[in-house]
Amino acid sequence: MEFTAQQIADFLQGEIIGNPDVKVSDFSKIEDGKQGTLTFLANPKYEHFIYRTKASIVLVNNDFVPTSEVESTMIAVKNAYASLAELLNMVEQFKQKKTGIDSTAYIAKTAKVDNQCYIGAFAYIGENSEIGKDCLIYPHAYIGDNVKIGNDTIIYPHVSIYEGCILGRKCIIHAGSVIGSDGFGFAPEAGEFKKIAQIGNVLIEDDVEIGANTTIDRAVIGSTIIHQGVKLDNLIQIAHNVEVGSNTVMAAQVGIAGSTKVGSNCMLGGQVGLIGHIHIGDNAQIGAQAGIISDVAKDSKILGSPAMPVSKFMRSSVIIEKLPDMYRLLNKLQKEVEEMKKKQL
Repeated sequence: MEFTAQQIADFLQGEIIGNPDVKVSDFSKIEDGKQGTLTFLANPKYEHFIYRTKASIVLVNNDFVPTSEVESTMIAVKNAYASLAELLNMVEQFKQKKTGIDSTAYIAKTAKVDNQCYIGAFAYIGENSEIGKDCLIYPHAYIGDNVKIGNDTIIYPHVSIYEGCILGRKCIIHAGSVIGSDGFGFAPEAGEFKKIAQIGNVLIEDDVEIGANTTIDRAVIGSTIIHQGVKLDNLIQIAHNVEVGSNTVMAAQVGIAGSTKVGSNCMLGGQVGLIGHIHIGDNAQIGAQAGIISDVAKDSKILGSPAMPVSKFMRSSVIIEKLPDMYRLLNKLQKEVEEMKKKQL
């Protein structure tokens, strides 16, 4: 499918700088741009590529002022990266969606599956479960008993959704994720650990995306809750009775212990670890590999393990590499002090 620069500019409400009739049918990175493709420039450090890219169209920010000739047609928009996302989403919508129910899929007689859903080969849907309109359930997905899934949700291959869990509308659950597995609940008794039954569920609200091989444990009692708009990367562990506020994002390998509450609009970098039973305030930003052992106030920016305010961590990092020299100096000064004391005696 081809689009002209003019069609793209009209869609994005952008300004054309160059040939409005040039056509593109694919996307490319700016450094590898080829004729017939569209690319973008959002980060100034990549500006040098725009002067030699072969891409036919380049999305640029409104405030971009070239310092040399640009052969490509440019489309100036408010935010080049956001505009690229709009175009990618538009292209995704044009893709033909899978339809129909494969003959090898198992659907319990008491389950309710909208007739506009796609159910792939060897998928399993348990008793009394409800699958909303226009859902895509890919091959080998497992959906247990009494599960409810809202309209337009996508469940990719080998996802397991345990009994009683609830998913909202327009969610995306990537391959291998497990929703509703037992929380890590054991009670020490006579030198052994006795399992505590996990009788709650997982509640996932609308427009949540969960990366591949991420696990979200069911609550002991009540619900583990993932609020609307949350985006989780691959390989994340969320324990029982955790609550994640709306529009919070987490990078890969984040681990959250039981009953911790994470606020709305938070950002957690890769490998962040949160101890259980603490509260992370709204809008908090926690840097990669930070270890959080106490409550974090809203609007905080912290880093390190144990975590600390970013400014303090940066100052400490500068000192760390100087510690060997400081140690030698301290020893030297200590010897000088001892010699001075001896002379005084």
